[in-house]
Amino acid sequence: MKNKILLFCLLTLSHCLPNIVSGQQAKVTSPPIVNQAGYNLDEAKRFVCYGAPNGTAFEVLPVGSPGKAPFKGKIVDFAGDFTAFNPEAVTGEFIIRVPGFGDSKPFWIADHLMEKLSSQLAYQFFIDVRGSEDPVYSDEQHVAGGGPSRDGGAYTLEAVYETLLYASNPALFDRWHEDFDDAAVPDLIKLILWHAEFAYQHRDYNGPTAHRPYDIGHPDQQLQRYDYQNTLDQLAAVCAAYHSFLKPYLDEAKYQRYRQACLQHWEAYERDRVVRYWVKSQKWIDVGWQEFNEMGNVFGQAVFRNLFMYLCEKNEADGQPEKFLAYAREAAQDIIQNWDFNNPRHMWWIRNGEHITPQALAFFLMVAPESAPYGIREKLAAWTEHMKAKTNNFWQYRKHSDTEWAHPKTKELGNTGLGGSMFAVAHLLDDPQLRALGWSQVNQVFGLNPAQAHYSNKSQERLDLNGYWAGIETGWPDAHPNGAGKLGLVRGTLDGTPLDNMFPYNPEPDKDEVISYYATEGWAVTNRAWMSSVVFSTLGSHQLRVLNKDGQEVNEVVTGDVVTIELKAALNQNWNAAEEGWVLIQSGQEAPQPIKVTETGPNTGIFTAKYTPDLPPKTVVRISYGYLGFEKVKEFTIK
Repeated sequence: MKNKILLFCLLTLSHCLPNIVSGQQAKVTSPPIVNQAGYNLDEAKRFVCYGAPNGTAFEVLPVGSPGKAPFKGKIVDFAGDFTAFNPEAVTGEFIIRVPGFGDSKPFWIADHLMEKLSSQLAYQFFIDVRGSEDPVYSDEQHVAGGGPSRDGGAYTLEAVYETLLYASNPALFDRWHEDFDDAAVPDLIKLILWHAEFAYQHRDYNGPTAHRPYDIGHPDQQLQRYDYQNTLDQLAAVCAAYHSFLKPYLDEAKYQRYRQACLQHWEAYERDRVVRYWVKSQKWIDVGWQEFNEMGNVFGQAVFRNLFMYLCEKNEADGQPEKFLAYAREAAQDIIQNWDFNNPRHMWWIRNGEHITPQALAFFLMVAPESAPYGIREKLAAWTEHMKAKTNNFWQYRKHSDTEWAHPKTKELGNTGLGGSMFAVAHLLDDPQLRALGWSQVNQVFGLNPAQAHYSNKSQERLDLNGYWAGIETGWPDAHPNGAGKLGLVRGTLDGTPLDNMFPYNPEPDKDEVISYYATEGWAVTNRAWMSSVVFSTLGSHQLRVLNKDGQEVNEVVTGDVVTIELKAALNQNWNAAEEGWVLIQSGQEAPQPIKVTETGPNTGIFTAKYTPDLPPKTVVRISYGYLGFEKVKEFTIK
């Protein structure tokens, strides 16, 4: 995989042409621009130095340690690649030095660095942005959009992506209990259950809300004030998770109430199908009824919700799994047939909803590959080629067209979910090129962009809340702390992105004509898009192995022999201590049981446990980590 990623990065650099003649000196130049936090070990790593001629040398240097550079390279089309540089267990920072252009900001290179810095903030945002602390009596008329999140409705789909977040790396989220101060229940689980109860209590709510720039309903219907239909999408995710990991925390009677709410209203609420022309927006960017809208109906929601119900119903004696699987297949076939990459209303114009479409198709292949309709892989492969073409520039930024990089008037924070889509699809198609492009989307969030700023404003208020990313020197230059979402005191908020007039590199655009990177305001649905990148990042990096005493992988084990269970996962939060996690072990038909794994040393990112089976021959032992399609599984047979 490492060699594939390195080859792709070199090929990309040789073919990505900027909007000026390749190799010529630009009138405006930049220092080396990097991901300010840093880069994951064994993943793609690159920087941009605008104006540097082809062949310009660069060095990667430890901060404060003069001497021989541990890595050197050449710039091609304003970009440098150092994917091959993977210093093990180093806690110090590095810089990029380009003679004549200066030094970059310092950055780390570390095991699962992005996940280390972002996983907790990803859900803490959704703790802080809740319109109330009570999911039942939530004071909707004083909450913009009605909630559960301020300036959002049920369409924010909090429970859907929180459920996937936990499923992707459960042992990590089991560590954190401080926000809700409940030693028995992890914070993320408490948050999922809070959103589930809100969804249940609002499953038919159509009362007043504070400001909202839209109405709900088809053109020939009486319009609604709240998108209560989307509460079932959230309940469906929780019902699926009940059978995977929520059973210890969710009372069965309450779960059955959630399930029955879905079963009773599913078809009446159009949850069985793709919903079109359902949101009447007053926003200038999407005024009126559009086919799909981020504020209520996104291409792909129907696949997710019906797959969740399928996973739920498979476990019920009176379940109807085939009905929901058929609905999911029909919705996926709709996407295969009608998803038009050249229609902006299906792509970047949906903004914060765009990430859902490819992720939904990917989820089908993750949880029910044998039942997926023909054409899903082919559609995702076509999307991959489209994205490779649109990111064929030195920023590896997804451009709108040959003449427009980004929107000229409004931020595009929905792009923060593009990395998640690329990670999911790259995993399924075994495409390291696409995975590398996914990391470029993450890099943009962390400052590798024309503004040279992280997309989140680094306010003192957020720092005081411990609600900001470590390692970021320059945050977004403005914020809108008292807007509809009241995000000033919300941890992990994203605020703005470069507009079109900042590209290809124009850090000081004409602010009188277009308020460029001050086009700023965070939004809950934006942070959901970003959460999806955290969710799907681990698909290509988690590994699970079973090793014999000689360190060789085994598929058969003699009863009584000692084997080593080895997990590589994004659990490395403390570089100065050996940490712990767990995996599930299942022998034959017995229920799975957790077994503790311990890091082999500080900052190794490898977690192991010794296991001695005492089982009859032919017993199959199953080791797993993760849920809902994110499982890493290793099986061996007793002989």
